[in-house]
Amino acid sequence: MKISGLQKLTLLNYPGQMSATIFLCGCNLRCPFCQNVDLVYNTSNAPTIDEEEVMDYLKERYGKLKGVCITGGEPLINDDIENIILKIKNIGYKIKIDTNGFFPDRLSDLINKNIIDMVAMDIKTGFTNYDIVVGKSKSDIISKNIEGIDFEKLYNEDKNKDREIYKSIDIIRNSNIDYEFRTTCVKGLHNKYDFYEIREMIRGAKKYFLQNYQKNDLISNLPFKSFEKSELEEFLCIVKNYVERVEIRGV
Repeated sequence: MKISGLQKLTLLNYPGQMSATIFLCGCNLRCPFCQNVDLVYNTSNAPTIDEEEVMDYLKERYGKLKGVCITGGEPLINDDIENIILKIKNIGYKIKIDTNGFFPDRLSDLINKNIIDMVAMDIKTGFTNYDIVVGKSKSDIISKNIEGIDFEKLYNEDKNKDREIYKSIDIIRNSNIDYEFRTTCVKGLHNKYDFYEIREMIRGAKKYFLQNYQKNDLISNLPFKSFEKSELEEFLCIVKNYVERVEIRGV
């Protein structure tokens, strides 16, 4: 496991907790809009922070900081993720894990062992275009006329219903742990059709957030844009009656 970043203070990454964020290197996906591409591609060149240095900082700041968010990359790609979680937990911190949902067995194990306190899972898009958006296949984005489509039936008949993301959604939704689902909305990849599918995927969930895509220097050459607030509000309206709490972030 390679620690490649430490944000020493954040009020955003762990809702309700003044926290630090640890960035782990490596990911199984290749989302073209990834904000942390330096932790996904050319991982051998990514910076390395000594684990002991991180633990010393967390011990020093305990009491002023309340939580630690472990993100990436994809933290659950690491076989030894439990080791660092336990070290941080033993200091006294609450632990939040960010995940893409492709490691349901590892996620379930951490929840069942009661060593994490919150999970944030990225719902990359609706099920029709999932593999395309996460870089697992190459094809044109499928855009359909939504009139007359029974999205609940379409979801229930999805031939990939046994895939990892569905398992992770169910594990999280049926657990007692604090959680949120979220989608980074990217103009050029997403359209309102996707949110009719997403609402079926997470139906009955407690929290779902729409996060507006933001360009950064590492991905400034790509043809993606942010949505207007009115467009995000349309997506919100599609989902809101299916989830207890739906909000927009980043606008």
